[in-house]
Amino acid sequence: MVFRFTGEIESITDGRILWVKGNDLTIPVSLEKAVCYLLPKHDGNGMPEAPEQIRWNRISTLTEKVKVYIGGFVKLSDDRLNFTSSKETPLIVIFYNCPETELTGTIIHAARTRNDYWNSVTPISLFIGAASLIFIAASFLNRPAYHIIVIAAMLAVFVPVLPVIPPGLLFTFMYRRLAWHSQKFRAYRDLMRLPLRYLEQGEESCVLSTGEKYGYIRIDTLNEAHDVPVLAPGNFKEEKKQEWYFFGVLNENERMPLKSIDPFVSFGILPANFVLHTYRYSARTYFMEVLSWITLLFGIVINILFIIAILLMLGVI
Repeated sequence: MVFRFTGEIESITDGRILWVKGNDLTIPVSLEKAVCYLLPKHDGNGMPEAPEQIRWNRISTLTEKVKVYIGGFVKLSDDRLNFTSSKETPLIVIFYNCPETELTGTIIHAARTRNDYWNSVTPISLFIGAASLIFIAASFLNRPAYHIIVIAAMLAVFVPVLPVIPPGLLFTFMYRRLAWHSQKFRAYRDLMRLPLRYLEQGEESCVLSTGEKYGYIRIDTLNEAHDVPVLAPGNFKEEKKQEWYFFGVLNENERMPLKSIDPFVSFGILPANFVLHTYRYSARTYFMEVLSWITLLFGIVINILFIIAILLMLGVI
């Protein structure tokens, strides 16, 4: 069966078995074939760094008491429950340092920071591509019959490095900034939708796997729930006069929703027009994404024209 479990590192045996201690249970986790991530620290300002995927043999360097999230199949072996990976469904193991109630949102926020084009591998890839083309050009340099190939290879050398050479380099920096904003708005959109993940469209309540009734109530003023966290990113709490939706466990004996026994269930308030805000974040996401790519391509075109001008001046073409 598929389960999730949170706790702290107790010990690692044989380099492959991680023992995780929860509130009232210690369970072994087989790290072989598991997908392990290290969630970076984040102070709440700006966008956090992307989660780092680490190999299971690096986990031995982590200290005890580090918090761990495990999700996957649990099997009974030697009268003991074990988390074990299978070929089709590897375990997901996440090491983190934030409160459990903030883990889901932190993961969403951090996972949206990765840039599909520009990341830690990009400079290495650009260097390898340029070096390979230089090698091809050098191999045919002393063969007059392959003069066209040499010219084509030399021109192609500039293709991988076009985004990182002046004068178009300025537009690459602008691209990275715009792409960062695009990912930020995408994360904001996902965080706004997070409290609705248990509810079907049009429903105001549902029953969780814990047996609790989850949903939301409408409140007119923020004074009724001033100590409740705002689930939307931004300064929505300053708009006190607007209507709010209060998400949590609904109890007939309580006037306000309560926290679930499941720490991953959303508890807090959203502005009543949060759906409109999610559409706005989506629109900003796509606008910034398109603008960022246009900016990057514009810088590449400028560099191409600049290189052609130099080659014309040198009489190469």
